Amino acid sequence: MRIDWWTIGLQTVNVLVLVWILSRFLFRPIAGIVAARQAETAKLMESARAARAAADREREAAAAERGRIAASRSDQLKSAAAEGDREKTAILAAARAEAEKLRSEAEAEIAKSRKAADAEAEKRASRLAVDIAGKLLARLPREAQVTPFVDGLAEALSKLPPASRASLDEPGAILVKAPRALDAAETAALGDALGRALGRKPDIRIETDAALIAGLELEAPHAIVRNSLRADLDRIAGALTGTGAGHAG
Repeated sequence: MRIDWWTIGLQTVNVLVLVWILSRFLFRPIAGIVAARQAETAKLMESARAARAAADREREAAAAERGRIAASRSDQLKSAAAEGDREKTAILAAARAEAEKLRSEAEAEIAKSRKAADAEAEKRASRLAVDIAGKLLARLPREAQVTPFVDGLAEALSKLPPASRASLDEPGAILVKAPRALDAAETAALGDALGRALGRKPDIRIETDAALIAGLELEAPHAIVRNSLRADLDRIAGALTGTGAGHAG
């Protein structure tokens, strides 16, 4: 077989020219298109990765916010529960204090009422005792109702303050109360005793008052002298009931 080198050479040249033409007008544009497509694809993929990263960050932020909200809500619930417990404790304490106050006031009122009732009972018992004593003393003999009290009246009169005694020097009779009418001897004895106490013979006006039981009482505008069983009983009743009673000169 005979090789035609010229033909081979021409074909080779044709192939080279064809390759050059293809590489210049076909391969390069295609390579550029492929490179651009690859670059666009890479850009899209980078954008997708960035979007996914942004989405992940947003999900993480949302999860963190949900956690923060849940924690805040839990704290608020705990705070509200604690506040409720404090209010309940305060309300219970106030209720207990009010109940204790009402109980104390009730006990004080009961004690006050009991004390008042006891005092009233004591007063009634004292008045009854005094009344019984008065009725018993009212049975004294006639001669014991006046004479034994004359000197005591004169002595009490002599102990009056000077101003009170001076008021007895004013014009007018001195009123002397007695449980019964006095006879002449009793009237004279009374006048003598009062005269010694006053330093002068007084003008006496006798007035009967059976409530005295026994004894004598002198009354003037500025002086009162009581020396009678009624005055003694009144003083005893006053001491027993704590009210005080009677006047003494």
